[in-house]
Amino acid sequence: MVSPKKNQSKGFFAAMTSGLSMFGNAMHRSVNGLLGYEGVEVINPDGGKEDAEEEAQRGRWKQEERDSYWKMMHEYIGSDITSLVTLPVLIFEPMTMLQKMAELMEYSHLLDRADECEDPYMRLVYASSWAISVYYAYQRTWKPFNPILGETYEMVNHGGITFITEQVSHHPPMSAGHAENEHFTYDVTSKLKTKLLGNSVDVYPVGRTRITLKRDGVVLDLVPPPTKVNNLIFGRTWVDSPGEMIMTNLTTGDKVVLYFQPCGWFGAGRYEVDGYVYNAAEEPKILMTGKWNESMSYQPCDMEGEPLPDTEPKEVWGVAAAPQNDKFQYTHFAHKINSFDTAPRKLLASDSRLRPDRCALERGDLSKAGAEKSSLEEKQRAEKRNREAKGHQFTARWFDLTDEITPTPWGDLEVYQYNGKYAEHRAAVDSSESIGEDDVRSTEFNPWQYGNLSTE
Repeated sequence: MVSPKKNQSKGFFAAMTSGLSMFGNAMHRSVNGLLGYEGVEVINPDGGKEDAEEEAQRGRWKQEERDSYWKMMHEYIGSDITSLVTLPVLIFEPMTMLQKMAELMEYSHLLDRADECEDPYMRLVYASSWAISVYYAYQRTWKPFNPILGETYEMVNHGGITFITEQVSHHPPMSAGHAENEHFTYDVTSKLKTKLLGNSVDVYPVGRTRITLKRDGVVLDLVPPPTKVNNLIFGRTWVDSPGEMIMTNLTTGDKVVLYFQPCGWFGAGRYEVDGYVYNAAEEPKILMTGKWNESMSYQPCDMEGEPLPDTEPKEVWGVAAAPQNDKFQYTHFAHKINSFDTAPRKLLASDSRLRPDRCALERGDLSKAGAEKSSLEEKQRAEKRNREAKGHQFTARWFDLTDEITPTPWGDLEVYQYNGKYAEHRAAVDSSESIGEDDVRSTEFNPWQYGNLSTE
């Protein structure tokens, strides 16, 4: 095993600079004059720079749709397009961003292991492997639906976890989430920020993620790398996340720094992750290597970051088998998230599963999905008018806005805090004997806090 450089302030950033330079020089090619447009950058992750024009003709867009959306998107180059642009359901998956947040819980048993572990460095091995595990699911290239203000997603029946997320702001789009079982609590405030570059978009994970391990009260902080979505319109869309992931034990000062390699020529380096667990004195203790779409391994190392003699890499996480030829490249867990099998009794009417546009797309009815999506967006605008006419501000139901402003590498973030009311609500519902056996699928989607949602 070849170990990465251990000095995070030099080795990793030097590697990043070198890698990104190779990525930019080797992979990008402007297909000038393609379909009458200048400066269309197309990247084939499995090829070199000579086949960009051929790659540009591939992808899921029909030519007339591709031309139309390129003209529209070209006006927004350099802008944050998180909620600026209305996109066709052709490129959507039948899932919302709130549900996608729940995909992080697929391998939550790794957090259970971290809580049970007495070794402080192995604790970070387990916890950081959990954070990496979701990237296999995040490589899907379908766009999830943007949540409606007040929309929620609940999940039970997985690893003893109770999971709740809520869309707490529309402009800017922000979500808050909380998960808990006997071993850990997970709290996140998320405010995605994007920058359109033309045929690609950078996605910056502005947010704060905290995991509390219950046995010892250890608090972990996670800062993930940014993501780049390539070939939005021309070529086959693909995702890469070059950069650093840092998880810090706020209780002890130990941390793990993992570097996601950028994709180079003919896929060189794609998916690869390497780095170290450091003690509070920033001395390397454990070497971690792997691929975010396959598995992660660990190995004890010396002060120079080299593997200790007579040790071998041990796998800590491996990706589960996925369905073959799935239309949306869903994992088995993604299907579980979308199903009502993970829904609690008396599901909240604001739950993402109940969205009519999502349900229509899941059935394959794109026309119906598009119409329902437009209707929901207009109802959201109508609710805003009603709310502002009353002089009211939207108030989240399950999370409270705090006075805390936390810095991130991509800007400051207002922090929402779980208020505990959902646990009270769920306990009351679960103890009630008056709940009938009505099919929850017949519940009308209703995230609205203000009535009279006339779209006229």
